[in-house]
Amino acid sequence: MTLPAQAPLAIAIDPRPVPETCTTMAEVRAGVDALDRALVTLLAERQRYMNAAARIKGERAAVHDQARIEDVVTKVKANARAAGLSESIAEPVWRTLIDRCIAYEHEVWDRLRA
Repeated sequence: MTLPAQAPLAIAIDPRPVPETCTTMAEVRAGVDALDRALVTLLAERQRYMNAAARIKGERAAVHDQARIEDVVTKVKANARAAGLSESIAEPVWRTLIDRCIAYEHEVWDRLRA
């Protein structure tokens, strides 16, 4: 299978202090703010994939795919373990993200076919 043009592999993240070297809350907040800006950029790209999914899926019922949800969560939990992210943070964050993405995709699916 040949893939279409690829998105850039890296995202720029603003300079920030290393968490382990932070000595003030201002440094902590600067780091969190820098990461939040990068996460918003990544989530915007993820949303564009939801736009593509809504365009591609032939039936509205296909938007919610429980097997795919569980596959995504399983992969996220494995990636979280490997990255040192607590699964108690990762799993509920992704389940919420997936839930909101499904709702968004339903809206787009309906709008495209109105």
